[in-house]
Amino acid sequence: MTRLSHLTLRNFLIALHDLLATTAALFVAFYLRFEGGDGFYDRLPLLIQILPYFLAFSVVVFFVFNLTTTKWRFISLPDALNIIRVATVLTVALLVLDYIFVAPNVRGAFFLGKVTIILYWFLEVSFLSASRMAYRYFRYTRVRRHARTDDAAPTLLIGRAADAEVLLRGIESGAIKRIWPVGVLSPSSSDRGQFIRNVPVLGGIDDVEDVIADFAKRNKPIARIVMTPSAFEPEAHPESVLMRARKLGVIVNRMPSLESGDTPRLTAVAVEDLLLRPSETIDYARLEALIRGKAVIVTGGGGSIGSEICERVVAFGAARLLIVENSEPALYAVTEALAGTTAAIEGRIADIRDRERIMRLMAEFKPDIVFHAAALKHVPILERDWSEGVKTNIFGSINVADAALAAGAEAMVMISTDKAIEPVSMLGLTKRFAEMYCQALDHDLAAAGHGTKPPMRLISVRFGNVLASNGSVVPKFKAQIEAGGPVTVTHPDMVRYFMTIREACDLVITAATHALGTQRSDVSVYVLNMGQPVKIVDLAERMIRLSGLQPGYDIEIVFTGMRPGERLHEILFASEEPTREIGVAGIMAAQPNEPPMQTLRKWIAALEQAIARDDRATIRTILKDAVPEFGSTAA
Repeated sequence: MTRLSHLTLRNFLIALHDLLATTAALFVAFYLRFEGGDGFYDRLPLLIQILPYFLAFSVVVFFVFNLTTTKWRFISLPDALNIIRVATVLTVALLVLDYIFVAPNVRGAFFLGKVTIILYWFLEVSFLSASRMAYRYFRYTRVRRHARTDDAAPTLLIGRAADAEVLLRGIESGAIKRIWPVGVLSPSSSDRGQFIRNVPVLGGIDDVEDVIADFAKRNKPIARIVMTPSAFEPEAHPESVLMRARKLGVIVNRMPSLESGDTPRLTAVAVEDLLLRPSETIDYARLEALIRGKAVIVTGGGGSIGSEICERVVAFGAARLLIVENSEPALYAVTEALAGTTAAIEGRIADIRDRERIMRLMAEFKPDIVFHAAALKHVPILERDWSEGVKTNIFGSINVADAALAAGAEAMVMISTDKAIEPVSMLGLTKRFAEMYCQALDHDLAAAGHGTKPPMRLISVRFGNVLASNGSVVPKFKAQIEAGGPVTVTHPDMVRYFMTIREACDLVITAATHALGTQRSDVSVYVLNMGQPVKIVDLAERMIRLSGLQPGYDIEIVFTGMRPGERLHEILFASEEPTREIGVAGIMAAQPNEPPMQTLRKWIAALEQAIARDDRATIRTILKDAVPEFGSTAA
């Protein structure tokens, strides 16, 4: 009934067209078969008698195989296959009609005959296809004409044929405007010398300078290069392409991966694109099943990770979203960015340290899922201001967890950090303590769980640095290069893990789907697969080269020394933490020690007293007792 209720006048006109095409195919097949004598006119009365029933059946077949609901503008191979299926079903129906019903019961002989039925099949396919293909060609030529005339920049596409084909379809459909493809450069030797949607593959990626020079000689200068996802694979040497393009004065854009759910639009190329490891395959249907129709709260929703989580839960169909943020400008920015979406968005100024305020907000909103991204995260700052880190990262997290439980939420997901593993900084230490509280509360709820409603889940998700986030080295290096240098790196051997904000947030939500799965997993600490670590000095050199400059000549790299709380190599699992696979790509389960809630309550009470006195020594002693591995791997 849902499909029928969405039918429009256009769909009825398409059905009318297909009925006329079917009628014409049947009559033409009949005429071609029996035109040599009186056979055609003798059979005509019975054919007219049968026709209404056959057409009524045809309408049902058209609808079942989506012929009436497919836009002609985008007709493609699957639609052609549907036309063949429709013609085949109707041909079989004629065969059954002739051989089982009409021949033995009406005429005593075959009415249509095999030749007529075979002719009908070919004519039905032709008549149903002709108008559709003609309309598709008309729209195709019109879009191409507009694309070529409306200030379209002659463009060279770089990447494998499959990626280029997606981009060319986007141009033909009008989704991508103001570029005109003149050629493709592919890393695959099998693509070379071929045509992709009437655009020639002119060579390999290393031929970029020669191809651009050749077009310039012919007074057809290439103004833009578009790099598809396959152009950013390491073997394609994307840095080399970018450097050559900049020297030649050609604008470079990229097309995002369609696996991420992005539409085929063009964006600027950034250094982040060159750091990307192959992304994990995300099951978006699984994420949508978790979020659709739910009420969601995101604390710290104005930050880099928090705002991305807000965007993703709205994209996955959340019914209501409450954004909790203590920065007024950040709250305004994220609510404005999400304005106009289908979800009911509400933003509230609140500090997670204010227990009464957080309890009241959650009780009023009644969330299904809480994503806790609010935290103080800058390592050197927290090394100086210990008590602030304890107040926000520990007591703030306790407030959010307790408020989520009191409000009847299904789950609370805390954003943690790889620095919580054998921590050497106050950031890692406070986050590890917050993890332990969530672990203990999750354990107690599972042990006490009874009745029909499953207990609330509390999980923590650890990951490393996200590209282009607030405080990341990437925007810092960009600013330093634009200022003429120097670029400052703390240590020549400093190594970090990186991933995109989008992938990190999608995997965080994926971890929540695992925790809330039908098996009700006992995992409470998840770790994202961060891929291969990146050497920070290599990152700095790469960014300098991408700016068309030479490291050490145009821009100096200065080593400033390690800062308090830093270590050279981040780790993803502690030596005392067993790990296990959970069957979800990109995510592992950590099994750290779990002090009981009774012990944690004693530490929390002692911390409150020490915070009130600003007694740093006692704070350190309590946290060291709670996390014995603190400082064990200090670099």
